Amino acid sequence: MKKAYLILSNGTVFEGCKIGADCESIGEVVFTTGMVGYLETLTDPSYAGQIVVQTFPLIGNYGVIPDDFEGKCAVKGYIVRELCNYPSNFRSEYNLDEFLKSHGICGICGIDTRLLTRILREEGVMNGIISDSKEPDMEAVKNYKVQSVVEKVSSDSLSVFPADNCKKYRVALIDYGFKGSIIKCLQSRACEVLVFPHNTPSEEVLKAEPDGIMLSNGPGDPAENLYEIKQIKKLIGKKPMFGICLGHQLTALALGGKTVKLKYGHHGANQPVNDTFLKRTYITSQNHGYAVVSDTLKNIGREIFINANDGSCEGMSYKDLNAFTVQFHPEANGGPHDTEFLFDRFVEMMEENRNA
Repeated sequence: MKKAYLILSNGTVFEGCKIGADCESIGEVVFTTGMVGYLETLTDPSYAGQIVVQTFPLIGNYGVIPDDFEGKCAVKGYIVRELCNYPSNFRSEYNLDEFLKSHGICGICGIDTRLLTRILREEGVMNGIISDSKEPDMEAVKNYKVQSVVEKVSSDSLSVFPADNCKKYRVALIDYGFKGSIIKCLQSRACEVLVFPHNTPSEEVLKAEPDGIMLSNGPGDPAENLYEIKQIKKLIGKKPMFGICLGHQLTALALGGKTVKLKYGHHGANQPVNDTFLKRTYITSQNHGYAVVSDTLKNIGREIFINANDGSCEGMSYKDLNAFTVQFHPEANGGPHDTEFLFDRFVEMMEENRNA
């Protein structure tokens, strides 16, 4: 295998072997702690602009299964300790190296991912480059920013997904880089899903007469999406609303709240979240680098979920506006299903609003 290097913006150099496409790539280096679900990770649009490190040492052992893809592959690079080129799974169609090549994604294997993760935990998320050279353009690495990524992963036109059985509700899903499992969770609950591009005017969304509005997950800095925030301001309170991940953050910003960048974010399928109402803990799947500052929304909403590790906001309820949002992924394919009941809560809101 060809020699390759991962070089972080702080000057740390890791030597390994090139996997995937034969190219170089600069990105924001983040680690994810999932033991399984590498396909869901690679096809989660929320990773746009980032080089992903898998902390679990062996990746690719069950191959590539297209039915498990969540959306567009938008990662900038991929880092693993050991890549399995001979997967063993009856559903596998080809190996992970072929997947990376087909999507033009370069990667590196054979490096100490535990040490790399410790560096990111101690020093925080930083930029890096996967390169063939020990002396790449470090000025370009240091200046790299994850910008304008929502428009790169969002759909270009309206799409309609029918309910699995008899349609009872119509849901407008605003696409900031949605995961396919969100649609499946809605379809299984008798919802027809209309997927609107991220920059759809609020008037056009309401014209479709949805029973409820969902704001999807997505990548990047939430505060960058000024137009999207403006549209949410016009939508909230008009119909029952449920926001996930970036949708959670954008809702907070639309209501005058603030967001903050986390030191190294939450990426993985084992994030504990405390429910402030029921006083119990759920294990959740997460992928985000920013968090809502709940104190900036004290007179508007109530914090309903808190991260058990660092105390950051994981969910808000806006009762007077008939809306609630969560930072984690309740659809969670490739992760736990503890919080899928939130889709039932959203359906109940739509039913109550219809009967009001």
